[in-house]
Amino acid sequence: MAGTALEKVRSEALRLPESDRAELAHSLVVSLDGPADADVEPAWDAEILRRLAEIDAGTAELIDREELRRRMRARMSRA
Repeated sequence: MAGTALEKVRSEALRLPESDRAELAHSLVVSLDGPADADVEPAWDAEILRRLAEIDAGTAELIDREELRRRMRARMSRA
């Protein structure tokens, strides 16, 4: 897409209401993904249930939001 066309689309998109911009952004990101892997959803469901069971059993290491942010910033600064 030519630079001016991209700027025009971007400018028009930025004038949309927030909810419409979010929907557009989601659609654009999804369009970049490859085909869906049929095994992914069941695998994530199993992982979520495993983690919930750890929380319920008291064996999970829980951290607060500030610790999560600190860890994420540390990882991002290494990238």
